[in-house]
Amino acid sequence: MNFSYNTQRSIILVSFLSLPLLLLLTFSYYPLFSLFYYSFLEWDGLTEKVFVGFQNYREIFGNAEYFGVLKNNAYYFIGGLLQTGLALYFAVLLNSKLKGRNGFRVILFLPYIMHSVAIVFMFQALYNNQYGTLNAFLDLVGLSGWKQNWLGDPSIVNFALAFVSMWKYMGLSMVIFLGTLQSIPGDIYEAARIDGASSTQQFLHVTLPSIRKVMELLLLLTLTGALEAFEIPYIMMLGANNTETFIIKTVDVAFKFQQVGLGSALAVVMLLIVLVFVGLQRLLLKGGDE
Repeated sequence: MNFSYNTQRSIILVSFLSLPLLLLLTFSYYPLFSLFYYSFLEWDGLTEKVFVGFQNYREIFGNAEYFGVLKNNAYYFIGGLLQTGLALYFAVLLNSKLKGRNGFRVILFLPYIMHSVAIVFMFQALYNNQYGTLNAFLDLVGLSGWKQNWLGDPSIVNFALAFVSMWKYMGLSMVIFLGTLQSIPGDIYEAARIDGASSTQQFLHVTLPSIRKVMELLLLLTLTGALEAFEIPYIMMLGANNTETFIIKTVDVAFKFQQVGLGSALAVVMLLIVLVFVGLQRLLLKGGDE
């Protein structure tokens, strides 16, 4: 059977696209639609489903406790902003002709490829109130007054957890910045130097405008990452001691308290919150687009 060129081309395209589309529908869109469906049910995950309409959403918006945990997500957002600034600083530094820069790049990127569980165990030993390395170091350098119960004091525990997240993900941001900096033509810097621009002026008027889109991307990732903070506070604290984030609350409601319908509604609300914040960020940054 002979097919025309256009028919053969269509068959090949459909053949190559069918499997990715099937996987996308199976593992992305089907769970998404199921999530919306479950959010209108009263269901414990095992017994009969009962359709309750918008009752789960009324309970969420009528109970301030569900949104109160978002204040803990704010710590991760602040830490993410600091992380982005530090990542840019190290990227600029390691993009220069610094001796041993490749070794420093590996050292700074290494935390990102480490497993979160291993990182949690490491920082649990660091923060431990009795035998922790951090308090021992403060004793050693004569700063005993700075010793804290890092994971036991509700006023500082979220700062400690946000620092862990910042330490883990800074290397990824640094590598993204580094790749962007290396894509900037050297002729632009050469022309700026000829015009008498200082290093600071080159950074402000050449580097920053050139990496603006990447900074917007990293700010977007910082925002969504802060709203979806889960693994580090959950593994280290299980949401105890005022460390519960919105995702931890959602998981506890759905699986610990077996309210799958309510947990699904919380997940939908989280999705809407992310979309709203992403839309606001795009709106605020739109003014700088050319």
